[in-house]
Amino acid sequence: MSINSSAKKILGKDKSLSEGTIIIVFLALFVLLSVAVNGFFTANNLSNLVRQTSINGVIALGMTFVIVSAGIDLSVGSVVGFSGMFAAILMTQMGMSAAVSTILALIAGTLVGLINGILIYDGKVPPFIATLGTMTVFRGVIMLISGARMVSGLPKSFVNFAQTSFLGMPSLFVVWVVMILISSFIIAKTRFGRNIYAIGSNTEAARLSGINIRTNMYMIYGYSALMSSIAGIMLVSRLANGIPTAGGGYELDAIAAAVIGGASLNGAEGSIIGTVVGAMLMSTLRNAGDLLGIDPFILQILIGALIVAAVLIDQVKKQNK
Repeated sequence: MSINSSAKKILGKDKSLSEGTIIIVFLALFVLLSVAVNGFFTANNLSNLVRQTSINGVIALGMTFVIVSAGIDLSVGSVVGFSGMFAAILMTQMGMSAAVSTILALIAGTLVGLINGILIYDGKVPPFIATLGTMTVFRGVIMLISGARMVSGLPKSFVNFAQTSFLGMPSLFVVWVVMILISSFIIAKTRFGRNIYAIGSNTEAARLSGINIRTNMYMIYGYSALMSSIAGIMLVSRLANGIPTAGGGYELDAIAAAVIGGASLNGAEGSIIGTVVGAMLMSTLRNAGDLLGIDPFILQILIGALIVAAVLIDQVKKQNK
């Protein structure tokens, strides 16, 4: 069976099954919470919910590309903090416009992903170790360039972006929707998207079939870093300040959203719609927990158990194949 045939099979029946299951679970939970929890199904709460989900949701899109390729990217949280702080410094200390600062921050953040790709492919460093290293390095870079101090005084137009709406929807949510559409198109309709599944299924077979592994690895980790950089800009706009510790722990939420949404840590399985629903499921649980007054530590335990359950199900599926 050719690599393309394998990828098409993965993109077909198995993917639909995972997507259908997670969507049904999310819809059932949403209906239950709307009926049982006072204040959940209100315009104000739903608006807050989508704003909270949008930033983590954008990061999770890039993480899906990485996990489908059988990799992992622990540096996304540091990229979020780095790109946001970099843009904040350019605007407040270098006097650059918000537009120019944002573009330069996106480029700088994406370069982190390219460094990950070089370390993993050319340096033969396992993805976990390579991205763990860059996570630490760039968290240190953030502290160095900011002096570990908060950066304030951002332009009002930049700060107001996170509070505005477009066509009745929060602007941050609109950004997430646009990134969902772009990511869905790339992973489902382009050669690059098919290559990601092929690499995740069997890297050596993909190489023998003519796929340029080096270029695709650069693109996979570069795309993950670009999504994290966009999330970093969104976060700084929402917080109205550049905060050195911003983005810490976001890598775990991104991995969890992809895994709960059906992505396999063994590679070659996963979808954008599954990740989107996975991110919404996690945010909905946290939101409902807050409304019900559940201890946040207990909520953290429950979400952690959900992640472990998703991984166990993935392992059982693998053993039954």
